[in-house]
Order: sequence, then structure tokens, then C-alpha cells
Amino acid sequence: MKRAVLISGVTAIALALTAATVSAKPGGGERGERVSFEQLDTNGDGFVTLEEMQARGEARFAETDTDGDGLLSAEEIAAKANRDISDRVTRMIEKRDTNGDGLLSQEEMQPEGDRAARMFDRLDDDGDGQISEEEFASMKKKGGKRKGGRDNDGDADNN
Repeated sequence: MKRAVLISGVTAIALALTAATVSAKPGGGERGERVSFEQLDTNGDGFVTLEEMQARGEARFAETDTDGDGLLSAEEIAAKANRDISDRVTRMIEKRDTNGDGLLSQEEMQPEGDRAARMFDRLDDDGDGQISEEEFASMKKKGGKRKGGRDNDGDADNN
């Protein structure tokens, strides 16, 4: 009985996290993975139901539960995180490796376009071309708010 309750609880948490992840991320997928509407709409009827979202969460749980015991160990979660990181690094190298040598130079790692200048301008509140200690502290206090009104923890900006 306790095992069934534990499994149900873990599954409920996983489903809740999946729903939060799907709703919080622009593409609706895991970190670095964008899930398309078509992938969620498994029956192809043009709508995503709660059941389809839950099925996605269950599939992600099963993928992580490599020993199939219905429980996630720290090792299984860490292994999944390591696979995700490895996949993300591979995609980053493929995207930025302009000379195709499989390695990233300092030049290839530079932000694209004027991204660095835009970030600097956001931090330079008074526009004097310098970031003061107060401006830096203000940025830290804001918690690294990202585009779309969500902070780095996925919480909505209610200000």
C-alpha cells in the first residue's frame, strides 16, 4: 500500500512538473528541447488535452526510470540530467562551430549580433556607459528576469 501511494505521489509530482515545464517554456519542452504542438497532440485532432500532456509526463518519467521500478533514484535523475546536458552541449557546438572543426574558439563563443551590447545597456540604468555597483546590485535584486516576464526559476513576474 505504501509503495502504491509513493508511486502515485511521485507520478503526480512528475506530471505537475511536466505541466509546469510545458507551460513555462516557449517550446514547452525539457531544458534545451523544444516540443512542438504536433508532438503533444498525439491523436492529431488539432487540440492538446490534459490526458495528452499527462501521457508526455509519464513517458518522460519512464525514460528517466531506467530500471523500470516505478521510482526515480538520485542516480537515475543525475543520469538523465547528464544526458540532457550532453545533448545540449552537442547542439551548441553544432550551432556555433562555424569552421566545422568540432571545437569552439573564443570568436565562435561570442554572443551573436549586438546581444552583449543590449545586455550591457539593460544593466546600465543611467546610460552613462558604465555599470556601477548599485546598478549591478539592482540587477541581482531583480533576480535575472528574463524576456517574457519569467525569472530564471520559471516564476511569473507579477510586478
